[in-house]
Amino acid sequence: AAEPWPENAALYQQLKEEQILLSDNASSLAVQAFLQMCNLPIRVVCRANAEYMSPSGKVPFIHVGNQVVSELGPIVQFVKAKGHSLSDGLDEVQKAEMKAYMELVNNMLLTAELYLQWCDDVTVEEITHPRYGSPYPWPLNRILSYQKQWEVRRKMKAIGWAGKTLEQVLEDVDQCCHALSQRLGTQPYFFNKQPTELDALVFGHLFTILTTQLITDELSEKVKNYSNLTAFCRRIEQQYFEGHEKDCSTIAARSSKRSLLR
Repeated sequence: AAEPWPENAALYQQLKEEQILLSDNASSLAVQAFLQMCNLPIRVVCRANAEYMSPSGKVPFIHVGNQVVSELGPIVQFVKAKGHSLSDGLDEVQKAEMKAYMELVNNMLLTAELYLQWCDDVTVEEITHPRYGSPYPWPLNRILSYQKQWEVRRKMKAIGWAGKTLEQVLEDVDQCCHALSQRLGTQPYFFNKQPTELDALVFGHLFTILTTQLITDELSEKVKNYSNLTAFCRRIEQQYFEGHEKDCSTIAARSSKRSLLR
């Protein structure tokens, strides 16, 4: 039986208006969407030091009872252990397929977001450094930004992305969107009529890409080429987020640019 979900459950992320970056915003929105789909209420709490509060050093993380769990994968497992699951209705083949598509999103979209934030020089100088370091005084703001940049660029080198051009990264995003568009087809969700954690993950990233103001619109244009993906984002926004906004809240991505529904 499902354990009762505490009323004071909280999700932590960085400051919404001035600090949070595209990739963290997308990851936070994916977790919010997942919990909304499970009908589990969560309060969004914004803290300048959320990244340093997290047990894994990554946001978002949730504080439920006396448990602290970070990132979508472990949060899905934690929620499942409490008796709530979105993918119980899938057979083993479908579950394997769902995991493969989630890997694709993390390997392509999340990595592209990180690349854009920390490896594209114009974006780094005009958006990333000012936002990432915004809560801190000089010179700490620059020191922390450069530390993070070094860390991300080292990861990019390790996975073979450091030598990519922005055009190659955008092409990877397009290929990922094409694969997702093909899988979704005309269905409301990736596995027909009920959402799974894949839907939450895809929504988090695509909605944030579509609604975040960057130096150019090249990244969001790749998503807009696929009308079924933009319709999918609108559908989830309407069903799970319209009328739910409160405190720091719910659709974090909306602060950055606009709602898809306008």
